[in-house]
Amino acid sequence: MIVLTGGAGFIGSCVLQHLNEAGHNEVLIVDSLGTGEKWKNIAGKTFIDIVSKEEFREQMMVDDVDQVSAVIHMGACSATTERDADYLFDNNYRYSTEVAAFALQRGARFIYASSAATYGSGSNGYSDKEQVLQPLNMYGYSKHLFDQWVWTQGLDTQCVGLKFFNVFGPNEYHKSDQASMVYKAFRQIEETGTVKLFKSNDPDFKDGGQMRDFVYVKDVARIMVELVGNTSINGILNLGSGTARTWNDLVGAVFTATGVESNVGYIDMPVQLKKQYQNYTEADMSTFREVLPGVSFSSLEDSIADYVKNHLQAEWSFL
Repeated sequence: MIVLTGGAGFIGSCVLQHLNEAGHNEVLIVDSLGTGEKWKNIAGKTFIDIVSKEEFREQMMVDDVDQVSAVIHMGACSATTERDADYLFDNNYRYSTEVAAFALQRGARFIYASSAATYGSGSNGYSDKEQVLQPLNMYGYSKHLFDQWVWTQGLDTQCVGLKFFNVFGPNEYHKSDQASMVYKAFRQIEETGTVKLFKSNDPDFKDGGQMRDFVYVKDVARIMVELVGNTSINGILNLGSGTARTWNDLVGAVFTATGVESNVGYIDMPVQLKKQYQNYTEADMSTFREVLPGVSFSSLEDSIADYVKNHLQAEWSFL
């Protein structure tokens, strides 16, 4: 059995789809569906049960879980704007140490989600070999704390942590403000025919010229499932495309995919974001390339075209 925390979420549900395609159907999902439409993320997929985080925590404490071959830990609060530090510390750090201990004590493969938010402003670069970092918000700090715990416990030789950069793609519609700009741009184009981007807060970047490392969720899920079976690869690795692109590039690709003439406007950046806004991110993929030299990534334009045409414009889309 494979335990997949956050398995009904954006990335987790895409990992579930790829697990199923690889023949892994004995999957225990740890998540909560709530009252929204998050249930659609698991429709059409195969799994054995869904339990809440609280229930799973209790099961771990009394060792009331069937034999486990792998634990993929995606469950976390991913809102970079979350202000409840106590909640983030418990949910993203303490709970993660419990899940890691549970997996490794059982000899199960352990793969978990870290974040590029651990790098803070990126003024010191984006190398996954760097362990002294200064995140800009509590979300990034909570993720960094767990990475540090993995390093100090010497567990980076026994598991894989993936520092996700800007992941986008199907099954993110329930994320509201935390959904990707691809999703938001598509909705804005549908509603108004125009897209609003933040003006730059840095003279080195023009409006819409701020840059991000965007990576398609299908590439991410494919790589994670490959790592489940490849236990020779361990460590905390960056997972982005390795190529920074501008917000203007991204929005332009959405307009192209929808067949609507480009119409972009620029608005002032909210005050609360200015001090924690990353104007440039690009994953240093050198470590990743050393251990997975044959892995390729879809281009931004191809990924957006697939997302828009095969998912966002589809009346009902299973992934």
